[in-house]
Amino acid sequence: MTSRERVLVAIAHKEPDRVPVDMGATPSSGISAIAYSNLLKAIGRDDLPVWIYDVVQQLAQPDMAVLDQFGVDVIDVGRAFNTRPEDWHETVLANGDKAFYPQSFHPVKQTDGSYSCYDDDGVRVLARMPKGATFFDQTYFPYVDGFPTDYSTLDNEMGKVLWSRYVHSPWDHASDPDFWNELRKRTLHLRETTDKALMIVCGCNLFEWGTFLRRMDNFLMDLLCDPDEVARMLDQLLERHLATLEKVCASVGDIVDIIRFGDDLGMTTGPFMDVDTYKTLFKPRHKQLCDYVKSHSNMHTFIHSCGSISSLMPDLIDAGIEIFNPVQTNSLNMEPEFLKREFGKDCTFWGGGVETVGTLNNGTPEEVRKQVLERLEIMSKGGGFVFNTVHNILPDVPPQNVLAMFDAVKEFNKC
Repeated sequence: MTSRERVLVAIAHKEPDRVPVDMGATPSSGISAIAYSNLLKAIGRDDLPVWIYDVVQQLAQPDMAVLDQFGVDVIDVGRAFNTRPEDWHETVLANGDKAFYPQSFHPVKQTDGSYSCYDDDGVRVLARMPKGATFFDQTYFPYVDGFPTDYSTLDNEMGKVLWSRYVHSPWDHASDPDFWNELRKRTLHLRETTDKALMIVCGCNLFEWGTFLRRMDNFLMDLLCDPDEVARMLDQLLERHLATLEKVCASVGDIVDIIRFGDDLGMTTGPFMDVDTYKTLFKPRHKQLCDYVKSHSNMHTFIHSCGSISSLMPDLIDAGIEIFNPVQTNSLNMEPEFLKREFGKDCTFWGGGVETVGTLNNGTPEEVRKQVLERLEIMSKGGGFVFNTVHNILPDVPPQNVLAMFDAVKEFNKC
């Protein structure tokens, strides 16, 4: 069974020849540049470059040789861009290791050791990474002082938000001439030269864009105090997302296997909103996104949402979401046994294979092995599971724990 077949069989709720594995196919199932640099040293491959493809979260793009070594079954089509050494420039990680940024990203080091990213005027700070930190923080919120009277400048304002301004590949090339034809050509090449399943990360965030534009505190109040204005803004966002989906589906919808949306809807203690608010404001729009994908492509729908979202999952599934990530199992009502029992026949879980915070970064290799085997036993039955950590592998994760994780997966698959 090829990697692509393995992933698609799991999504179809059948048991493949072995549990499929992901590391690095999305910016929520990847590995930090520091953890990756340490891993390369541990496996004797520090000859490989540390390419920071997601500069906001400081995530590495794992080399194909590393993915093959660990039996990873899926890749992001963004890796078809920025393939030459000259597409990158050297930087230094917080731990002192050498790494590389895309040529499009040039943060400015400050006298206090922090890094700032400036708007075109060279004055407004759009993002900042404090000294010793391992990711950039958003510092500019376009609508922090209130909703606009009209949205004629929305595209421009969205372009100032760090998640859009400093987007990862392939979207860092979206303004290039002939981008969509180039995306198709490069994605076809990936499909012809690897048997791994192909993922395209497409965002289409709704709730999250509300927090990016209004700031989290304001937008949470907006949901209760000004739902009509929220709906008006969401319609503007949806219009733009559907226009993007039209181009994505036309370009690669017949050759990419999975499209990844993002919308962090949960905290560890529950969702950010009650079910009725989700059903009124967000579900109809999520459904439009999913319906478009299903009507115009062969791609499976995947959503990244952190936190406790089990109370929203029936409606997300009804809206057309097939795959859930990162499966934050340390949150309320997100225990693996509960999720598999309640939703295992209706969706695929992409993650939850080991706790990123706790076991993976602070546990022993044996504790990592034990939890991985326990999770695999629960989640893999009947298919509907792709192994991945609970969110990205963080900078403080020891490489021996990453190795123990992959060894446990191999051990389980041999049984």
